Amino acid sequence: MTAPTREVVDPARGLSAAEVAERVATGRVNAVKDRNARSLGDIVRANTFTYFNALIGFFWVLMLVSAPLIDSLFGLVIVVNTAIGIIQEYRAARTLAKLSLVGLQQPTVRRDGVDAEIATHDLVLDDVILLRTGDQMLVDSVVLESNGLELDESLLTGEADPVAKEIGDDVLSGSFVVAGSGVVRATRVGHDSYASKIADEASKFSVTRSELRYSIQRFIKVVSWFLVPVGFFLFISQYRANDGDIRASIAGTVPGVITMVPEGLVLLTSVAMAVSVIRLAQKKALVQDMPAVEVLARVDVVCVDKTGTLTEPGMAVQQVVTIDDSLPVADALGALGASEPEPNQTLVAIAAKYPATEGWTVTATVPFSSSRKWSSATFGDRGAWVLGAPEMLLPDGDPVRTQADGLAQGGARVLVLASSAGEPSSDDGAGDLSPAALVVINQTLRSDAAETVAYFLEQNVKMKVISGDNAVTVGAIAAQAGVPGADTPVDARDLPDDQESLAEILETHSVFGRVTPAQKRAMVGALQSRGHVVAMTGDGVNDCLALKDADLGIAMGSGAGATRAVAQIVLLDDRFAVMPSVVAEGRRVLGNVERVAQLFLSKSFYAMVVSLATILLTLPFPFLNRHLTIVTALTIGVPAFFLALLPNTERFRPGFFGRVLVFAIPCGLVCALSAYATYGYVLNVNDGDVDTARTAAVTTLFIVAWWILMQVAKPWDAIRLGICGAMLIGFVGVLYIPWLSNLFQMSWAPDHDGLAALAIGIVGATIVSLLHAFVIRGRQAAGGDLAPAG
Repeated sequence: MTAPTREVVDPARGLSAAEVAERVATGRVNAVKDRNARSLGDIVRANTFTYFNALIGFFWVLMLVSAPLIDSLFGLVIVVNTAIGIIQEYRAARTLAKLSLVGLQQPTVRRDGVDAEIATHDLVLDDVILLRTGDQMLVDSVVLESNGLELDESLLTGEADPVAKEIGDDVLSGSFVVAGSGVVRATRVGHDSYASKIADEASKFSVTRSELRYSIQRFIKVVSWFLVPVGFFLFISQYRANDGDIRASIAGTVPGVITMVPEGLVLLTSVAMAVSVIRLAQKKALVQDMPAVEVLARVDVVCVDKTGTLTEPGMAVQQVVTIDDSLPVADALGALGASEPEPNQTLVAIAAKYPATEGWTVTATVPFSSSRKWSSATFGDRGAWVLGAPEMLLPDGDPVRTQADGLAQGGARVLVLASSAGEPSSDDGAGDLSPAALVVINQTLRSDAAETVAYFLEQNVKMKVISGDNAVTVGAIAAQAGVPGADTPVDARDLPDDQESLAEILETHSVFGRVTPAQKRAMVGALQSRGHVVAMTGDGVNDCLALKDADLGIAMGSGAGATRAVAQIVLLDDRFAVMPSVVAEGRRVLGNVERVAQLFLSKSFYAMVVSLATILLTLPFPFLNRHLTIVTALTIGVPAFFLALLPNTERFRPGFFGRVLVFAIPCGLVCALSAYATYGYVLNVNDGDVDTARTAAVTTLFIVAWWILMQVAKPWDAIRLGICGAMLIGFVGVLYIPWLSNLFQMSWAPDHDGLAALAIGIVGATIVSLLHAFVIRGRQAAGGDLAPAG
């Protein structure tokens, strides 16, 4: 471990090229492995060496030595599926690697007296790093220069109050700048830094929980408990039924065990998410946490900041209303605009309108912060001047505040310029103020904001506009965007502190102004306490804590580095209008995975029931492995792949596993009983042989399983009916094309056995239709759950 250095480095010059090269050669660089990055080798191993592949590989070997090659086709399916999984995940990994370079925070360092942005991994020990508001600390450092530098260390300590940093103070990686600017020197880099040692860098503080993955893994665990005992007793049953023929016993055991495993569902989930990540990347949306795709589908409340989200990112001074003609308003504004080395957007707009004033030398400053909502500068004998929110600087009832509210009704940001009798400080406040002017900053609604808001409202997603600006200003902008409740904006200074009361207000109001960073975080928690799945969008450092706590944090690509670091999704081109397609992508993936999960789990349950019945009745297994391979491929594997990629706009809701089982268990039971009824009828009542009974049972099984596919594919359209129709044609081809019929030992003729198989299949399909209708009615009666049942 490298101890923190205490070398003397000139802040004005920084390290020389030779000093940087020496540190690189000795390994003193900020080389930290990206925890989200996966190499091709990692992806191949993760997709190949799985529990399912090991299990199915074992049975594949058994079938290869015990049965004709055609009965081992299921092994080739696993090889193909694994290859698809590797290819799709590798494509997603490469896409994200390229895209992440665009959204990655680029620290500014000073080397040989020149300031330049470099990649994070190119930082070296003792580098001189320049900080501005919104930057995240990437390495442990010591402060060399401080211009009102304040850091938020809540991601590390849990304490939300900003910490002022002076020359000589240590700063830890993972914290971020909320006010002021400064210069620091790197004292620990790479794995020696604080954030790396605790393995909780800001981007990993909010771990997205995947209900989908958890539910599938839980089902796999349950199935695993069944596999060994069912496989053992099924082998004993087949051994007796086949008069001690070991090969025939294995050939009768493997189909039942293999079919119980929903191996395709695991693969399909991974592929669907990987494809979704690629699609989102094409829309310049960087997914930094894969399960975030799932959360997208469950979101029912979107909290947005006004500035940079509903409004265009740029600002301009619209007008200045003079309050006191005796004060040098223009000169003071010009001086304030040039007073900070790292000005915020407001000061940039003022500086563009009013050039710097000669003779105004800055002697002290208080930089702007989201909690204070004002900044100040002292100019020697010219006095101290304050610029900030009128309601934060002027008392209630002040006529200037009333005038400011009137100006804000058009949606502009209104600030008060005032002279101070004392010297303002971050601890003691702005002092005794004399208002000089009101500065009206123009903010323009994004051209696509209204359309975006309308989309969310149509999808039953509530919009909450949460901003640090004046409530009247926020309400005016929200009204232009079409946000409901914009005519009754709430001033956050009047909000209660307790969560329950806050949640009550959030349920009935949609627009909030003068919200502090701590309040944004509290609002997210209050909404979550009422069962909402909350997405928070933002670009400023004041949004960082709320983004971290939200179920889904969405940052703008041009936003603060700390904000991008804690977000699960980054909109690289800053277009809020891409949000509908982002949410739609999440719904498509999760709605369709739930849809096809019903197919896979129905298969698992009918395999369990058929296996148990075979054990109890001590009969030869009713299907050859080739039979189940073709039925599974045509009713589950192939159609599920296409259904998983079709559009789906229904919001995914909690309870995925329960909803799937309610449909899958009875449908699986119907499949098993129908197929076994045909098998038993032909074998015992009609005195048919085992091969004839198996052919009839396969026909019945396909009819019922195909009709389950039809129910799952609802609502029907040309594409879905085309997919289902193609599967039916494929099965008919297997029955009537001679070489396929001989290969799979399947045929159908309108004789007694064939008609019995058809009739029993139709009865089973009718029961499936009744079950589907019953499930849909039950969901609607339980609260209008719109997640697809099929």
